[in-house]
Amino acid sequence: MTIVVKIGGASGNTLDPLVADLAGRRDYVLVHGGSDRVDRLGEAMGRPAEYYTSPSGVVSRRSDPAHLEVVVLALAGGVQTEIVAALFRRGVRAVGLSGVDGGLLLARRKEGAREAVGGRVLRLADDRSGTVERVDATLLRALLGLGIVPVVGPPAITAQGEIVNVDADRVAAEVATALGAQALLLLTNVPGLLRDRTDPTTLVRSVPREGGDEFLAMAAGRMRKKVLAARAAVAGGVPRVVIGTSQGIDPVRRALAGEGTVFA
Repeated sequence: MTIVVKIGGASGNTLDPLVADLAGRRDYVLVHGGSDRVDRLGEAMGRPAEYYTSPSGVVSRRSDPAHLEVVVLALAGGVQTEIVAALFRRGVRAVGLSGVDGGLLLARRKEGAREAVGGRVLRLADDRSGTVERVDATLLRALLGLGIVPVVGPPAITAQGEIVNVDADRVAAEVATALGAQALLLLTNVPGLLRDRTDPTTLVRSVPREGGDEFLAMAAGRMRKKVLAARAAVAGGVPRVVIGTSQGIDPVRRALAGEGTVFA
């Protein structure tokens, strides 16, 4: 059985419990984000992150060339290396791969990205974001076959060799689909999808395979991307997707046991 685990990059996510829980396993690909690190590095470099809301309500960063440089430095040059080192300290051989490495994540650059502003829809200029269209599952399986854990994160690359920013939750969904994974765990800094995002007791325990638009409607901010990624993975044949918390001991075991919001 292969599983795909994605650790969120927002403030409040905890890496150590995740690494401790994964230390005894070699049957997984670990996908990472790094939004908090990207924001902090951008501020330090004088390039603070700018966000926009699409007409469909999805919140994203602007991915102009200056921001893309920050993404590469923060993720491939920072977060990923730290995760690989943390796994090594637990006796796990791991290799960090951005989507550019070996053409692992082949993407299509988004054309004509739009922003909703004051009731108007405006086109984003010089946007360098993309959508993953193909994952090199052969490369990932080769590493897993050698007992090496792949640690995967943005950015991705286009067929023309252009680097583009991609959403890490959707990367995890595409990796899980390409590998035929038995489960995808999207671990974040909240218990799962909440009906009231200020109240953890309003956790949605399950989302049906068919339909589910009402649950997407209650997902705000970055959670909306996670719900969209979960739905994409289920549609791609992944039997079980869980949005759960990275906090506390044994987050992987608990998510596999159904703690969080289960899409199946």
